[in-house]
Amino acid sequence: MDMQFDAVVLADGECPSHPVPMAVLRQATHVVACDGAIIHVPLAEIVVGDGDSVPVQYRERLVQVDEQEDNDLTKATRYCLSRGWRRLAYLGATGLREDHTLGNISLLMRYYCEMDIDGVMYTNYGFFTPAKGDRTFPSVAGRQVSIFNFGCTAIASEGLKWNSYAYQEWWQGTLNESLSDSFTLHADGYYLVYQTYEKKK
Repeated sequence: MDMQFDAVVLADGECPSHPVPMAVLRQATHVVACDGAIIHVPLAEIVVGDGDSVPVQYRERLVQVDEQEDNDLTKATRYCLSRGWRRLAYLGATGLREDHTLGNISLLMRYYCEMDIDGVMYTNYGFFTPAKGDRTFPSVAGRQVSIFNFGCTAIASEGLKWNSYAYQEWWQGTLNESLSDSFTLHADGYYLVYQTYEKKK
């Protein structure tokens, strides 16, 4: 698994605890915290947000953005773009609240489609990768795979237990399985791939 990123963006959701996101955090060249998340990574070089959840001892690192059209995850992403960082890992963006979880996952696709961000979102259970067109994904035999369609009219797969198609509903692309150390998707648009860390038992 490629863990080399320009920066890690840590949101204020469920804290990373699985070895994979923890390894991503340890190897990070730059860490940008979203507002209150600075409490969990006090060594982060920058904290981005409106500042309402930032303890006083970290305020000298605050890049304050008061506009409310976008959330702190997007503000932190824009900060990374301003520094030329496009290969980003997102941690702590899920958990705690289901509405924030859904919103942040959808933002990963927005960043990929509209901002040319090469991002991966890591949770404590697996990771999300946005993609377009034909792409081969490193994997592990027995790893669970889900595919979420974002406008494709055609999706085909190689190396998955069940053949993929242009799913009309998000649930239709869930609970597939990798058969080897990689799988390939052929598509005519955007889609989001989720893989678990652990193999199916």
